[in-house]
Amino acid sequence: MILDVETRILRIFKEVVQRNPGESDFHQAVKEVVETLGPVLHKHPEYAEHKIIERICEPERQIIFRVPWQDDNGEVHINRGFRVGFNSALGPYKGGLRFHPSVYLGTIKFLGFEQVFKNAITGMPLGGAKGGADFDPKGRSDSEVMRFCQSFMTELYRHLGEYTDVPAGDIGVGGREIGYLFGQYKRITNRYESGVITGKNPHWSGSLVRREATGYGCAFFVDEMLKVRHDTIEGKICIVSGSGNVAIYAMEKLLALGAKVVACSDSDGVIHHPKGIHLDTVKRLKEIERHRICDYASEHKDAQYIAGGNIWDIPCQIAMPCATQNELDERSARQLIANGCIAVGEGANMPTTPGGVKAFHEAKIAYGPGKAANAGGVATSALEMQQNASRDAWSFEFTEKRLQEIMRNIHHECYETAAEYGDSSNYVIGSNISGFHRVAEAMLAFGVI
Repeated sequence: MILDVETRILRIFKEVVQRNPGESDFHQAVKEVVETLGPVLHKHPEYAEHKIIERICEPERQIIFRVPWQDDNGEVHINRGFRVGFNSALGPYKGGLRFHPSVYLGTIKFLGFEQVFKNAITGMPLGGAKGGADFDPKGRSDSEVMRFCQSFMTELYRHLGEYTDVPAGDIGVGGREIGYLFGQYKRITNRYESGVITGKNPHWSGSLVRREATGYGCAFFVDEMLKVRHDTIEGKICIVSGSGNVAIYAMEKLLALGAKVVACSDSDGVIHHPKGIHLDTVKRLKEIERHRICDYASEHKDAQYIAGGNIWDIPCQIAMPCATQNELDERSARQLIANGCIAVGEGANMPTTPGGVKAFHEAKIAYGPGKAANAGGVATSALEMQQNASRDAWSFEFTEKRLQEIMRNIHHECYETAAEYGDSSNYVIGSNISGFHRVAEAMLAFGVI
């Protein structure tokens, strides 16, 4: 039976929901992509014939494993580890590891699915994957984190390789965790295979700018969106959710581009500093002392701490959600618009709910979805892999220049693709279709595998 395109897409989504019950984050991610692909199937009926969408929606491999470890008191804990290799049509699996108590299979699958398209639009030879565990590093000692990471890698190592699967960091996995993970991989394999993991310290095979890349790249993307509207970041009032790695370096680049950042947050509350956030304080509290953001107000008396507050209620011109998925709902999106927001750049993965995205499109503000706006992190991971493969080390300035060029190219690709399909301002359409087309062409070339 030959189905029309819209019916086919609806059927595909229903089958995804039936095959993956209870995985609401994954369902949301799939729906957001497939509902934009109707025009592509009309233009390329061969994609439907070879069931490219159906194959992309099914991971190539899903690995779930037990992670036992002991805390400092000798008590045994058991966590669950995951690695989902979603698609390797364009290159080895590439995607971060997330350590957070909320992690379950649906989280990892949604992140891995997003990663396929994000990696594709960078133009780099990378497949898409994601991994992690329901382990919470918050409040744990370095020794406890080390023992957990060693146990985690003892199982995962057999599935990794610089030509197979290359993980990196994500929420809860920073430089400390990457060091412990790589150390255990090196110990078990007896190989200094530096290209097997990215986000490493520059002192031992890491890339300069990798730590900054996701935040910097998001700011660069927002700057490009404003440029095509004959505007600029300079002088704009900005708010950035989160105060982790992505948020800190998004703020740093916004400040460098002449913006004023007045608010940031963590899971407990919001700091609003109308005179401008002191980034050095945030860096010290979060990166060195590992404190909560509420301590910022004790050092800057003219700043307000709002326990459990909603950062999106604070007036701004540029908003950058850099914390976690679904943090910005429709009500908050409409409040941002009412307060004069003109641009949103997603530093986190899928941080805006479907209702929020719809509100941004209706208001015709510049909205950069995470697939495009936060692709700078994985793009710089690919640059780290290049340096590892060539036994080379690049300067900060050279690597940042490469990152800026990549983000400019991503913006151009999304903008032109969206224009081709009828709406140059819709970066959701542009990123989804551009990434899908690249992966689909490779899958057609490889046959039914």
